[in-house]
Amino acid sequence: MDIIFGIILPVFGTLGLGYAAARCGVFDEAANRGLSLFVFNFALPLMLFRAIAQAELPAAMPWGYLLSYYLGAFAVFALAMLGARWLFARRLDEQAVLGLGGAFSNTGMLGIPLVMTAYGDSAALPLFVMIACHSLLMLPPTTALIEAARGGRESVGAMLAKLARSVLATPIIWGLSCGLLFALAGLQIPGPLDAVAKGLGSAATPCALFALGASLTRYSLGGNLKEPALLVALKTGVHPLLVWLLATQVFDVPRLWVATGVVLAALPAGITPYLFAQRYDVCQATVASAVFLSTVLSVATLSALLFVLRP
Repeated sequence: MDIIFGIILPVFGTLGLGYAAARCGVFDEAANRGLSLFVFNFALPLMLFRAIAQAELPAAMPWGYLLSYYLGAFAVFALAMLGARWLFARRLDEQAVLGLGGAFSNTGMLGIPLVMTAYGDSAALPLFVMIACHSLLMLPPTTALIEAARGGRESVGAMLAKLARSVLATPIIWGLSCGLLFALAGLQIPGPLDAVAKGLGSAATPCALFALGASLTRYSLGGNLKEPALLVALKTGVHPLLVWLLATQVFDVPRLWVATGVVLAALPAGITPYLFAQRYDVCQATVASAVFLSTVLSVATLSALLFVLRP
């Protein structure tokens, strides 16, 4: 019961409230954009900065954690591409977008608040490690495949440089990095800064979940649902299973890190794959359906997973 009342109802209740408010028209797109900017530019960076700065760093980096997650992610990416080719006769650029849709987790809007609510500040470090690598590892191969399919002239080096600039301009990365510097140097957060970070950071989880719920009104089920169903099955079922198997049977990963990695893998599809679909004008209905469907179904799948991986 503690899992239900302490984690599941607060997390998904806040998400559902945001969806209902936007659907009823009492929380419009402009308001949601403002709330999302506050969350990503201020509340989440400060919450993560404070959590990392006060974290106890491990003696050695659990590389098995990263390998478990990303070997699983790229296996799912490949399976989604193969399914798109063999089952739906998709082109290479379409396969790449669908591969990203099956492997890219919604770490920002749902992953951070869910993991921090479930496992507390002790999960901040594995969160930091994953978030720091997520876009850098997942997006360049996707872009390269799309550009190769379309005969693009942009070099891999130029793509990586563009992505690195984008990541370095992300406030969440700055918050995490500054927190890590404080932790490595053994510095205490000055009192006034700690008070500000604690106050604004406490708003991060409810605001992120409310904004995510409101943003779901942009997406709906449409087109052939066989493709979204494949992506959802891979994202919320196969990916976490692979991560769990690798982390527990192949690598020696600490228990908290295993739980964090599996929960992050089980997250619904992130908004980034839909942005790729929009940018390259491919598979928009399929990816939008996958984002919506996987987020709705994650209420059940993540709830069950949190019971199994209880703190």
